[in-house]
Amino acid sequence: MSMENKSSQTATLLKVLSYIKKYKLYIILSLVTAAVTVASSLYIPILTGDAIDYIIGPGKVDYSAILKIIIEACVVMGITAISQWIMNTCNNRITFHVVRDIRDEAFKKKIEILPLKYIDANSYGDIVSRVIADTDQFADGLLMGFTQLFTGVLTIVGTLGFMLSINAGITLIVVLITPLSLFVASFIAKHTFSMFKLQSQTRGEQTALIDEMIGNQKVVQAFGYQDDSLARFDVINDKLQHYSLRAIFFSSITNPATRFVNSLVYAGVGIFGAFFAINGRLTVGQLSCFLSYANQYTKPFNEISGVITEIQNAIACAARIFELIEEEPQIPDSDNAITMPAVKGNIDIEHVYFSYVPDRPLIEDFNLKVKPGQRVAIVGPTGCGKTTLINLLMRFYDVNSGTISVDGTSIMNMTRHSLRQNIGMVLQDTWLKAGTIRDNIVMGKPDATDDEVIAAAKASHADSFIKRLPDGYNTWITEDGGSLSQGQKQLLCITRVMLCLPPMLILDEATSSIDTRTELKIQHAFAQMMQGRTSFIVAHRLSTIREADIILVMKDGKIIEQGRHEELLAKGGFYATLYNSQFVQVKQS
Repeated sequence: MSMENKSSQTATLLKVLSYIKKYKLYIILSLVTAAVTVASSLYIPILTGDAIDYIIGPGKVDYSAILKIIIEACVVMGITAISQWIMNTCNNRITFHVVRDIRDEAFKKKIEILPLKYIDANSYGDIVSRVIADTDQFADGLLMGFTQLFTGVLTIVGTLGFMLSINAGITLIVVLITPLSLFVASFIAKHTFSMFKLQSQTRGEQTALIDEMIGNQKVVQAFGYQDDSLARFDVINDKLQHYSLRAIFFSSITNPATRFVNSLVYAGVGIFGAFFAINGRLTVGQLSCFLSYANQYTKPFNEISGVITEIQNAIACAARIFELIEEEPQIPDSDNAITMPAVKGNIDIEHVYFSYVPDRPLIEDFNLKVKPGQRVAIVGPTGCGKTTLINLLMRFYDVNSGTISVDGTSIMNMTRHSLRQNIGMVLQDTWLKAGTIRDNIVMGKPDATDDEVIAAAKASHADSFIKRLPDGYNTWITEDGGSLSQGQKQLLCITRVMLCLPPMLILDEATSSIDTRTELKIQHAFAQMMQGRTSFIVAHRLSTIREADIILVMKDGKIIEQGRHEELLAKGGFYATLYNSQFVQVKQS
């Protein structure tokens, strides 16, 4: 194992221990009951040996002494059962409390505050795999570690102590063969960690692909991508098979190798114990006791080797979880960040530079002044920075340099929550949660009355289709809208904003999935909604932005033209070319 792997494992193990130490009482109770379990189970062979010694020969059996031993053995076995139950309960509680804490931290304290650039740069399936599958694998390894590692070590130490009390010579033979078991365990540990880590990473890739294909099944089938997706799946599946087989191979040699060592120990004890018994240095009962201890002594080595394999897998999975937990979070709100009340909507963008990738500039020296209540339309070719500008206004991404101010206050000096409360946003991509239609509409205003919800739905022209649903506003929908059409889902997202009516609006292709007749009605509703509100409208259909107060024409991250619709057409520049090309295409079609 490389030094890098060793240090990585050690670091991961220390992080795991930092979560475990919060449950000290359970750990102490687990250790105490483990010691009781081991001590009582190791006391049984002594009682068995004594019973054998009371059976001297035909007609010479001491029944009264044997009866006492049987009663004592029953009591000891009862103690063993109770202590083992308490130990397992404690171990389960420790394991699942730790796993719960890690999942909570991964989701509540990390995924919710990760910068969008991380979510955009990593597949959703891999993130899901880390939080769900890797955490489950980690839980299995941790539980096995607690259940078998503690008792295994205590059994080894306790067995040696009991054997030394009976005969030091035979105990020495057992101890001399022990390093062979340790060598086997060490060999397996060296070769399993890297394979289990690769297995876990590949499992994440596979989950990501499956998630991607299921989520976009209509597109896959429409474009006949099934064969290509199957080919991609086969490549990843073959990799997973390769890594899994190697990991399983090394872990599978544990059992036969340790059983071989066990047999050597048992044979050594049997042979030398027989000579000792013949010479009168051991009784038959003591020899029986020793043989029992030889089995109990070697068994933990077998279990510990298996545990080590599982722990390797658990540590590899834990490392992936901690990578997510330790990912750099989004820049937190500054200590003196203010909570903005309802704003007027005066926006100043001064000398803003931004790029998603450092060596590929996107927005350069961007400047814009928007007065309260103005409607600003943003047009331009794909990739020119329209949606990027929206991301910067909402602080989904932070500018590399320059400032964006609202009512004279830099958005970097206000809390994200208060900034976003003042902006209503409707995107081309819809998002709905599992719940009722009403739950999805009131997301931004949970205390809204039924009358307010219905009024907002009527304004967005969603009321008519909602009433036709089985339970109206109380109809339950699955994640992302289920059987609702794309247009219906977009109407619900528009209703959500209609209900809140914040002082600023962002409409990013908000009517792209809606039929023309309904769109004309919604445009009228939008016109009413935008009265007195600063609004940013991103649109590809230029016919929808004729009434905008300012039209920004963007190209390569810069504003190349700006003005009203008639002014830009009169210039005969880039906007006029875009506008005329759309209507030429309409006439030709």
